[in-house]
Amino acid sequence: MHRRLSPTLRLPLLATCLALAGPLSAQSQPEPPPALVDPVVPQERQAPQLEPFEATYEAHYQGKPAGSATMQLVRDGDNRWRIDLTIHGERGIAGLARLNLQQSTVFDTADNQFRPLTQATARRAMLFGKEVTGIYDWSAMQAHWEGDLKKERRRPLPLQAGDMSALLINLAIMRDAVPGATLQYRMVDLGRARDYVYQAAAEPQIMAVGDMSYDALRVARTSSDGDETVLWVASGVPTPIRILQRKDGEDEIDLRLVEYRGV
Repeated sequence: MHRRLSPTLRLPLLATCLALAGPLSAQSQPEPPPALVDPVVPQERQAPQLEPFEATYEAHYQGKPAGSATMQLVRDGDNRWRIDLTIHGERGIAGLARLNLQQSTVFDTADNQFRPLTQATARRAMLFGKEVTGIYDWSAMQAHWEGDLKKERRRPLPLQAGDMSALLINLAIMRDAVPGATLQYRMVDLGRARDYVYQAAAEPQIMAVGDMSYDALRVARTSSDGDETVLWVASGVPTPIRILQRKDGEDEIDLRLVEYRGV
């Protein structure tokens, strides 16, 4: 059943990506500890169970309507899942270039972690196309990518317990975040690894989405160059209410939830 976002929800505690929560490019960083929640923050809720869903977003670029996006989570066999993000450029520069972006990660769950198994990214536009695929080999503790990447980014990368793709970090935030929590993850994606640290707000805030308002928890990270990624989530909604990437202090990519449904 389709669900238009309902009137204000009281959020006791919840948070989420993506990824666009994680960017499509990153730089190697020192190895962090496995994903965790700041131990000083009391855990008052049970982590939400994975449930299939499909969500539709309005996509904005530099403050202007640019197209639409779809995020979905589906079952892919016993203890296997797939999360997908598709962005269609329909207006402005993105529309003129016929820009389309698709990302997908197949994963399983082990020791309360989302463990990526394969990853695929495809970027297509009127004058170019790029495709990349990756495999996470947990028996060998290595990951490697093939396709339209520089040679050095096709070399095997060592894996650590808790490593995730950019899309999986979105699910991990939803699983882990509570008001005031500090979240640490290691993203291994597209031949690179990077530490991510997110900070959840001390309490939910009233946030407008279209003509509705919600109690939503803000979860944000700031990169070393000052760029920022911010997600807002509301209780009972399986995907972020809004995902915003800011560059040089200005809004760049902005996804705003329109509707969602279970699948």
